[in-house]
Amino acid sequence: MTTQVLHLNKGAERRIRSGHHWIYSNEIDLGKSPLQAFEPGSIANAVDFAGKALGSFMVNPQALICARLVSRQMDRSLSSSVLKNRLKQALALREQCFEQPCYRWVYGDSDGLSGLVIDRFNDVLTVQVSTAGMEQRLPVILEHLQRLVQPRGILVKNDGKMRASEGLDNYVEVAFGEVPEQVELIENGVRFLAPLMTGQKTGWFYDHRPNRLLAAQWAKDRTVLDVFSYVGGWGITAAALGASAVTCVDASQLALQGVMANAELNNCAHRVDTLAGDAFAVLERLHAEKTRFDVVIVDPPAFITRRKDMAAGERAYKRLNEMAMKLVSHGGILVSASCSMHLDNERLRDMIRSAGRKLDRHVVILAEGGQGADHPVLPAVPETRYIKAIFAQISQNF
Repeated sequence: MTTQVLHLNKGAERRIRSGHHWIYSNEIDLGKSPLQAFEPGSIANAVDFAGKALGSFMVNPQALICARLVSRQMDRSLSSSVLKNRLKQALALREQCFEQPCYRWVYGDSDGLSGLVIDRFNDVLTVQVSTAGMEQRLPVILEHLQRLVQPRGILVKNDGKMRASEGLDNYVEVAFGEVPEQVELIENGVRFLAPLMTGQKTGWFYDHRPNRLLAAQWAKDRTVLDVFSYVGGWGITAAALGASAVTCVDASQLALQGVMANAELNNCAHRVDTLAGDAFAVLERLHAEKTRFDVVIVDPPAFITRRKDMAAGERAYKRLNEMAMKLVSHGGILVSASCSMHLDNERLRDMIRSAGRKLDRHVVILAEGGQGADHPVLPAVPETRYIKAIFAQISQNF
């Protein structure tokens, strides 16, 4: 069978040659390679306007990102052996970085498996697929996962927003073995129960692991407010590692039940409290009550999921940081976290500067954090870098 060829418009190859992995539909010369001629999930060679090779790509003509890199070499496929080798390579990196088998095993493009995410919780795996090509190869991937680590169970949690743009249906199913409602994991030496079935995304957020540890180190013997806490990733880490008192805030009562279960698991429930409600409303009430904390952590969901959300999202981040800063006691720490890829470090830093000036606070940035080693960043693909955290000391102005 002859491999199909994607012809790019003049100049459209620059990003690919500089190291990026994606081709957009508006970069294709539709006269030479009409996209409707390609089957979703098929593999095609890509060439520039002059016909020079760019590599092999996984194609979905229905998606804005219509081609994703498979190999810089031509005529390569995502065969069973290629999938196995990339899964093994990704596993080896995580085993080198983490003592416990609790991590993001596969992080999409960074591991050469665009559209595939796998989280490991000891002997249970959760798998998320967001591209048509990976969906077609899912049975083979599941076979390799069983052979590589002999899991007790594998949950396929295919309910992400990206699937619709690839023409894929949403579903959640146990693909292998037994998957309990909650699984235990260890992160930074702290034990957690993650709700795989009912929880957000894959059930847990490994991405802020190093930032949670750093926040906990500054929180020792101090009072902590953890806003948008989910099941307590930040707050319980702080409590377990020595914070004097922790208050976790979330809109979900179910999540806050998870907070207390995780507090019990780490024998620190007597130092943990919860507040249910809209985060902004709770922050407003705490300020009105003149409540202050030594460490205030805000880790909201992505306020900016698409570029068109930039203006509204930035307003939300700005308001959140101002409200959080008001609750930091003199000399305390504000931890401002974001998972919005479209909000860069410089912009978040400027929001904290602006909040300090508006509130007449002296602000110094002590550290800035990114995502953990199980979320490796491709330097030429900025979309793979989305996590950021700024640690700032907040004092009365002198």
